[in-house]
Amino acid sequence: MLRGQQGEGGGKQALDFLPGFSRYQIPDLPEGVVTGDLDSQVATMLHKMGQKLPKAAAVVINSFDDLAPEIDNVLKSRFKRLLNYGPKSLISESPQLPKDDSGCLEWLDKHKPASVIYIAFGTALTPPPHELEALAQALTETGFPFIWSFRGNIEDFLPKGYNKGCLNGKIVSYAPQMQVLRHASVGVFLTHAGWHSVLESIAAGVPMICRPFFADNMLNMRSVVAVWGIGTKFEGGVITKIGMVKALELVLKHKEGKEMRDKIVALKNLAQQAVESNGSSTHAFNSLVDIVTK
Repeated sequence: MLRGQQGEGGGKQALDFLPGFSRYQIPDLPEGVVTGDLDSQVATMLHKMGQKLPKAAAVVINSFDDLAPEIDNVLKSRFKRLLNYGPKSLISESPQLPKDDSGCLEWLDKHKPASVIYIAFGTALTPPPHELEALAQALTETGFPFIWSFRGNIEDFLPKGYNKGCLNGKIVSYAPQMQVLRHASVGVFLTHAGWHSVLESIAAGVPMICRPFFADNMLNMRSVVAVWGIGTKFEGGVITKIGMVKALELVLKHKEGKEMRDKIVALKNLAQQAVESNGSSTHAFNSLVDIVTK
């Protein structure tokens, strides 16, 4: 249905023609669903998935039942069986913790609760240089402590006359993300809003500042900001110094940030309940085993 509703640019029309999506907008959809090149490889793949999924014996999603019940109800009406089996970060925990060669956790131990910014944009993309410079300027100006998982030389993006020593933070090439997010001193997660990162932030109870890039990022950001109320975004969709300062102060210093934290902690508790022995995700896994062993 969506492929037939192509429009120039898509506008900001609400997706109220899709049950369960009234708070989402056309630009939130991945390129190739409504706008962009509808004959691209990605668009063709998404279209074929839309045709095949309703025929599957079951569709398993890395999520949990209480996270998006309205959308789940729509999917349940379209699929033979919808199984929410997640959050993966709570289910597939290894007894052996990831290595923390950079000493992130020890560094976090020295900071106050909910005071540190954790910054990570995934492995696929990084904000362009002018956004990295704006982010570095905002960190310098606010003085908030931070851990930044960054592959590169941050000094290339610092304001003129500054060096890494001017920053009140720790820049590492790798951080054990789930352990960092779970640390009591982390107060906000600056993220690209990939689904795994969003779920990990929910599982840790940490509000988000979203800077999406592509694919599902925009839809996830809309869920975080407009549906669940557990984070914020940048005006215009890109990082500016003023926008970054405003977002950080909103989450870390103002009552709106406290409200976000309360809401995400409530979701964290629901996620934890889902993976317990009698939880919905555990039941989903048992149902999946029954399906594949018949």
